[in-house]
Amino acid sequence: MKIIIASDIHGSAKWCGELIKAYKHEGAQKLILLGDILYHGPRNPLPDDYAPMKVAEMLSELKEDIICVRGNCDSEVDQMVLPFDVSSDYGTVFADGVTLHLSHGHRPVPPLNEGDIYLTGHTHVPIDENVGYRHLNPGSVSLPKDGSAHGYILFDNGKFGFKKL
Repeated sequence: MKIIIASDIHGSAKWCGELIKAYKHEGAQKLILLGDILYHGPRNPLPDDYAPMKVAEMLSELKEDIICVRGNCDSEVDQMVLPFDVSSDYGTVFADGVTLHLSHGHRPVPPLNEGDIYLTGHTHVPIDENVGYRHLNPGSVSLPKDGSAHGYILFDNGKFGFKKL
């Protein structure tokens, strides 16, 4: 199974469009969004082509394919305009014999087992580290930090690869 894993769109229609192009180009079956979908937050600058309602409309075409967790910038009102659930702080996906635990990354780490994969966003910096479990962060779609690129992770047949938009 091919899954695109992305985080921190922050209302950027430009970068959301690039993510959707990548999703279609990769031939993925699911799109995991690790929070901070529409709002840019008070500590972030406005991203390119800031248009939260346009982002909601763009993602609606993939609503059946999206699995999402809530980020620290996602609110109850966001749930009113997004056509998929963005209310849970945590999620779990089982794919290709791998257990993927999802969180935006601003809440405590849930109990994990060796061999589990913990996917977070929040920091806007890509991470791939083993700390008893594997912790992966795709960085940010729209507002990358520390010199990282606009990007996502491709999960393909049990393997993870970092990709640039």
